[in-house]
Amino acid sequence: MSKLFSPTKLASLPLQNRVVMAPMTRSRSIGNIPNDLVAEYYEQRSEAGLIITEGTSPSPNGLGYSRIPGIFSKAQVAGWKKVTDKVHAKGSKIFVQLMHTGRIGHPANLPEGAKMVAPSAVVAKGKMWTDASGMLDHPTPNEMSLEDISIAKNEYVQAGKNAVEAGFDGIELHAANGYLLEQFLHPTSNIRTDNYGGSIEKRLRFVLETAEETVKAIGKEKVGIRISPYGMFNDLAPFDETEVEYTMLAEKLNALGIAYIHLVDHSSMGTPTVAPTTVKKIRDAFKGTIILSGGYDSKRAEADLESGAGDLIAFGRPFISNPNLVTKMQKGIELKPVDQETFYTPDAKGYTDYPLT
Repeated sequence: MSKLFSPTKLASLPLQNRVVMAPMTRSRSIGNIPNDLVAEYYEQRSEAGLIITEGTSPSPNGLGYSRIPGIFSKAQVAGWKKVTDKVHAKGSKIFVQLMHTGRIGHPANLPEGAKMVAPSAVVAKGKMWTDASGMLDHPTPNEMSLEDISIAKNEYVQAGKNAVEAGFDGIELHAANGYLLEQFLHPTSNIRTDNYGGSIEKRLRFVLETAEETVKAIGKEKVGIRISPYGMFNDLAPFDETEVEYTMLAEKLNALGIAYIHLVDHSSMGTPTVAPTTVKKIRDAFKGTIILSGGYDSKRAEADLESGAGDLIAFGRPFISNPNLVTKMQKGIELKPVDQETFYTPDAKGYTDYPLT
């Protein structure tokens, strides 16, 4: 029997299969509020055992991209409640990914009164799309004061509480792909000299404190985290202490007892492969569920489940153009190609109009 399509559990949460829909930014939340179109999109893909939503900001300061959702206002919580109700009605489970963009963004995308913040005032190379002015350079972010750090942690915790109110089964802390949590982990974006920067232990502090406080607020079985050691997105790159740092992070997250680590390997998109030694050390250090992600097809997914390398397998882009991906993989039906031109456009085209059969 196929492991990929067999039921399992995430902590105590029953899943209808081991297929995870990976988080993918889709930029359809007009005014940063999930709408009926967003609810339809996730409902269509509810064959997955677990859905992890697109990056969702816990703070006005974290809305660096155009039209990404938040989960810090009553209207946003109400919008997400429509999503979770539809997903649960189809038998799937759903976690919201909490993504604070930090230095990756532009003030033109932020609401009034918000500001770009980061561990240090280190500008990220590259440009950011703004609906108002097109592509603009990333500006230099504001270095976070200790008060800013405390506020940001509290925002994550409140977002976790809001997620539970909205009906989510849990939250995923996005500590990958160059966003705020990873910006603290990385020695090029974090050049602080206080208790939140310098040594590995100090660079880990913000992530671990955020995880610990969120666990206290909503329960360890409702908290997961996404990491991307050896990732190259958003002007971060592997560094000499990568393996040591991420192994230590896994050990400390294991002590907190969180539900899962979502380990991303973006080598299929041109980044360095996650070192097998790093994967093994993370696997050995963390006793909870491991979700593997990065360019998977069903054959490779089965192999990694059978070997014990991972417990759940996340699929990204194939889910965009194949809402019924689970059925198609089970039956060996050819997958439809994705239209990259409509990844981040604001309407239904390339979002909810892919065939459901």
